Amino acid sequence: MTRAKPARERQSGVLSPSVDETRLGLALPQWFAQAARDLPWRRSRSGYWGLVSEAMLQQTQVDRVIPAFQRFIERFPSVRALAQAPEEDVVAAWQGLGYYRRARNLHAAAKRILEVFDGEVPSDVDALQSLPGVGRYTAGAIASIVFGERAPIVDGNIARVFARLALHSGTPGERSFDQWCWEEAERVVAAADEPGVVNEALMELGATICRKHDPQCDECPVRDICVGLKDGDPASIPPAKRAITRKEVHHHAVLIYRENAVLLIRRGEQGLWARMWEPPTYESNKQLGLATISKRIPASVKKLSKVGSFEHRTTHRDVSFHVYVAASGEPASNVESLWQPLDQLDELGLANPHLRMLRKRFDEGDSSSRL
Repeated sequence: MTRAKPARERQSGVLSPSVDETRLGLALPQWFAQAARDLPWRRSRSGYWGLVSEAMLQQTQVDRVIPAFQRFIERFPSVRALAQAPEEDVVAAWQGLGYYRRARNLHAAAKRILEVFDGEVPSDVDALQSLPGVGRYTAGAIASIVFGERAPIVDGNIARVFARLALHSGTPGERSFDQWCWEEAERVVAAADEPGVVNEALMELGATICRKHDPQCDECPVRDICVGLKDGDPASIPPAKRAITRKEVHHHAVLIYRENAVLLIRRGEQGLWARMWEPPTYESNKQLGLATISKRIPASVKKLSKVGSFEHRTTHRDVSFHVYVAASGEPASNVESLWQPLDQLDELGLANPHLRMLRKRFDEGDSSSRL
């Protein structure tokens, strides 16, 4: 079995393991040509499709992105169409993907592309990073994969592949580990004949073969240069990040109907689900009684009753939703509100848990209902 290249010396004099960039550049394009998944954004390469797909793929599984990407491109087929659309329409089209700030950043990026780059997504990494919501990874991915630029990229999949190939002992999120990954990525694209293909193949390898919990080492096209397979336990490389401290919160949401419409309140500019719409809600660190909820939600209500509860998990929070229905009510005067027809909920920016409760209309006092 061929070993990866020997450790190389950094300027500081500290030895650092390295991957075999030459062998990667030769093996991965051949493997990728046969193994690449048929994903819609790969069928027609364009800067716009690359920008949309990369925004959607951040912290979201591919299976969820595929139908959302197709709907989004149909609704906004060009940079100009996206830039000229109302923000509310863009956020509504993002429903189901979560992390709605990505939708707003994408909308803002389209506006900047239209204003500064004549409607054409730039190919230069620095120009791409000037767009709202576009960081080093996204800029490198678009520049290399769409335009063939020699730009490095590192995401979670690539970092895992590199760590296993070189049997690197660092932990993702640590500055030294992340710096090492970017240095390796720069070496890989510098040596590659097709840097964009190699970059995309590295991501595909990490997503489909060199997976986090159950790597399929027997199917790996570069297993013969993987030090982690020869001398370690690939499934344990790299070590897991430190667990995030999660916060438990309670959201008390009150459904108020008027004929075939429901009262919605706009959330604040900051925090979870910023600027999204929701039923009148009061947030607390514990479950509250009906009397307290009636006084604290941003609406005046009559005849409040509980109709269901459910749990929702976000990146940093465990949210308990307690759902109530009121016989009648009006919004507080100091909030932005509207009465939205129940058959037009898809026209607004609504987070998944709020859609969940709104799409099951409760009758007043129906405590047997379940979300």
